[in-house]
Amino acid sequence: MSTETSAGPEALADSVTSTAVSRGSRVRVLEVVEETADARSFVVEPLDEADAGYRAGQFLTVRVPDVGTGSARCYSLSSSPHSDAAMKFTVKRVEGGHGSNWLCDTVSAGDELEVLPPAGTFTPASLDEPVVLVAGGSGITPVIAIAKSILFAGAGDVVLIYANRDQDSVIFGRELRELEQRFADRLSVIHVLESVQGYPTRRTLSLLLRPFVDRSVYICGPAPLMDLTSEVCAAEGFPATRVHSERFLSLQSDPFGQRATEADLEAGEVVCQIRVSIDGAARQVPWTAGRKLLDALLDAGVEAPYSCREGACSACVCSLTAGRVTLARNEILTADDLAEGYILACQAEPVSDEIAIEY
Repeated sequence: MSTETSAGPEALADSVTSTAVSRGSRVRVLEVVEETADARSFVVEPLDEADAGYRAGQFLTVRVPDVGTGSARCYSLSSSPHSDAAMKFTVKRVEGGHGSNWLCDTVSAGDELEVLPPAGTFTPASLDEPVVLVAGGSGITPVIAIAKSILFAGAGDVVLIYANRDQDSVIFGRELRELEQRFADRLSVIHVLESVQGYPTRRTLSLLLRPFVDRSVYICGPAPLMDLTSEVCAAEGFPATRVHSERFLSLQSDPFGQRATEADLEAGEVVCQIRVSIDGAARQVPWTAGRKLLDALLDAGVEAPYSCREGACSACVCSLTAGRVTLARNEILTADDLAEGYILACQAEPVSDEIAIEY
């Protein structure tokens, strides 16, 4: 348990209301569920019904008290919009972790949190195609959301490989058993427990994955497990475009920050024109010097998706269809992604005097 002292939700609310402009919205905690000894789920409802939409596999960015290590943390949604009445995100306590300990120790039913809209691209391309899901520890959080969406709203077959330290560490154990019983002909759960089989090896993963080489694979968990699984998938012949991983890095800046004022925008020199296509609508937006692409879009009123604002997640990914940009930072896109024209709007800086992007 952390020995840190943190402000409670009431103090956090006071600090939020004193900020002139915030990009976040508020949710109310309906219930706190103890999943395991060190993992809790927070069932929440948006105070504004317009903020209720999300997709399986996405995450919430939650504001936490700032102690010099950033003021936000990203937590995956473990609920499915197709089977759960309310949004739910799950947090596993991390030793010395500021955000996880603050949430687990301090937040209770009735409290309000400030969040950014659900974001992320770790989402299934289709609910009707068979998939293999590989999770380790708390990596089950977005994975179970994907599984539930496919099972309740689609026709796909699901194989879940779930690695944990021991039986007591299995998050959503009862829910997984209930899903297996209800969807016995479409869901297979394979538990790999370090206390029984040892840590998942290359050979073990090869044997488990080999029969499903024609499926898409979604991976979330500790970095060594994700790296090993990706390597095994490549060795077994899974197409790279069908292997998807979800990775999070600690945020060091405030993604809830204020937008530029009108005076700031008027003072800036327009260095690029942006043609943006989003949700079927096309617009042209000026891009002023010294700003990232995402800021230019948001300041012009374009509802572009984003979360971490640090190039460490995939929430702001868009396609560059014309012109040139450079990325100040990139922790998530592969060389193949870049070659296909994908960019991170939160890190893009202009090179040409005109670009075109699509969401």
